[in-house]
Amino acid sequence: MELPKIGMGTFGSDKYSASIVAGAVKCALDSGYRLFDCASVYGNEGEIGEVFNAAFAKGRAKRMDIFIMSKLWNDSHGRVAESCEKSISDLKADYLDVYFMHWPFPNTHAAGCGGNSRDENSRPFIKEEFLSVWSEMEKLKKRGLVREIALSNMTVPKLEAVWDDMTTKPYALESELHPSFAQRELVALCAAKKVINIGYCPLGSPNRPQRDVAEGDIADTTMPQVTEIARSRGVSPAEICLAWAVNNGIIPIPFSSDPAHIACNLKAADIVLTPAEKELLLGADCGNRLIKGQVFLWAGSESWRDLWDEDGRLACWEETGGVWRKKQY
Repeated sequence: MELPKIGMGTFGSDKYSASIVAGAVKCALDSGYRLFDCASVYGNEGEIGEVFNAAFAKGRAKRMDIFIMSKLWNDSHGRVAESCEKSISDLKADYLDVYFMHWPFPNTHAAGCGGNSRDENSRPFIKEEFLSVWSEMEKLKKRGLVREIALSNMTVPKLEAVWDDMTTKPYALESELHPSFAQRELVALCAAKKVINIGYCPLGSPNRPQRDVAEGDIADTTMPQVTEIARSRGVSPAEICLAWAVNNGIIPIPFSSDPAHIACNLKAADIVLTPAEKELLLGADCGNRLIKGQVFLWAGSESWRDLWDEDGRLACWEETGGVWRKKQY
């Protein structure tokens, strides 16, 4: 069974309680959603699991027809199996359809922290450490705990650096993807390698945590390219953003707690954009990264740009006296 064209995210953005997110999941199930993107760090898998359990028990859904995805949080890179087993238990799922490495390094942050928060143990991406964690992820699939293993928040240089050393190739890559931040090179690389592109923040994440809000950020649903098409079709700008993803081979995973929005979001899967509309939306792409990730920076890093290999090369770092310094290429 193929992944649905649109899924449901479950990140509450530090603004929605676990019970509200669980209620949204119930509404989404009843509306026809069959793909749910979860994560241990979201702090709501137990409540979501009760929704799944009730749906399965009452015959409103069958486990085999639901794609349940979860993620290994950064503080659990040393206990991969334990973390996965807990998510399976919390989600009442028996197994996970896809299990992601949430970020490709062990850096963590406190729940609800501000943008200036830093973990003194943060470190840059280190290929050998990454591959060690990936090896443990591969064991989960061999044990039957998960159907597929996947990655999130990778860059083109990082993916190319580790690709040949992964015995099991990633099933999917979850990335920030929306009309104003299309990441076309990354999307094309994944497509060429038969890695499914899954897009978070597909609407431009207007309810993202305050720490990720910066001057100059653009709201995709207000962009003229998006609103013009929405107006001509008589649909919402959100539906056009989601249709942009679907029409580009990306599976978007929006979150909403509003039943009307939940239902409308799913309808976007049926919108087929015209060549002219696709061309218009190309003009919306302006490198508008919204999730900078600055809370993961390490001693010695200069800015959030160090996370994303923006010059197209994988930086090498060496640690001296607790400070990481970038080596010369």
